[in-house]
Amino acid sequence: MSLHVFGNIITGYGCAANNRGESEGNITTLQKILWKNQVHTTVSAEAIRWALRYYWQTNNLKVNRKWNDDLDDHEWVDAAWSGWAKEMGATYIDDDLLGYMKAEGGREEGEKGTTNKRRGVLEVSRAISTTPYAGDISFNARSGVKVRTSLYGTEMHATRYQYGFSMTPERLKEKTRCLDALDAISGLGEVAGNHSRFLFDFSPESIVLRVSEDPAPRILYCLADDDGKIDAVELARKVKAGDIDINELLVGGAITDLPEIKEMGLKNAFAGIKEAVETAKRTIKEKLGLKDESSH
Repeated sequence: MSLHVFGNIITGYGCAANNRGESEGNITTLQKILWKNQVHTTVSAEAIRWALRYYWQTNNLKVNRKWNDDLDDHEWVDAAWSGWAKEMGATYIDDDLLGYMKAEGGREEGEKGTTNKRRGVLEVSRAISTTPYAGDISFNARSGVKVRTSLYGTEMHATRYQYGFSMTPERLKEKTRCLDALDAISGLGEVAGNHSRFLFDFSPESIVLRVSEDPAPRILYCLADDDGKIDAVELARKVKAGDIDINELLVGGAITDLPEIKEMGLKNAFAGIKEAVETAKRTIKEKLGLKDESSH
């Protein structure tokens, strides 16, 4: 059976304006979703994936789609993904983990189109605020001698965000890239826009990891906000019910102080995020027989 790596992350608490929706007049809105019958703000999986790719780029890993800060645009190393057509061809970490697709229509009438694609191995869920959105808006003014005064507002939300991920390392061209994925997730800083006014740390305050042959994650959105306090009651319930093998779990961060986590008697519970991730990486390397190679 294949080995799967699952994760569930909850960020620290902060004032967020991370993922813009459609503007309404001079108000920059947030993306929202109806979650458990209440309106919550949300950050798209696409925004998180973009931030992961940028993390690899700035940490000197070879990515195919590079972001040029000066031009404010992407640049391709291999826009045709030609390396995938060769047994020993060069491939890139972002294409391997996140996948790619290019669809082209037929050049002549009646001619079939072509599709060049690879499904992403690293799947990321949409991040959802742990608390409902109350409608807070900041009002701002832009002024100057040569410009007309401009009044504008931005929706903002004081909250945490929760999201999850899944990957099957054996589907990768280079299996060690799954370790680089964990590094990026544990070190993720800014995600999405508005950060010149709202710096929001998207790195995990708490993380739940599961390394298993079970193809179902079972830990997505397993944490909850109970009147400002995070709990892991649902995670503990699934462990007690036998749906999750406790030996497959690694937990790190603030939630290790929760009574339900302590009562589980986890052998892999760590106060720090980095220690939990490094232990998970060692577990994955051992189970897959990976050497200490790197995608750098």
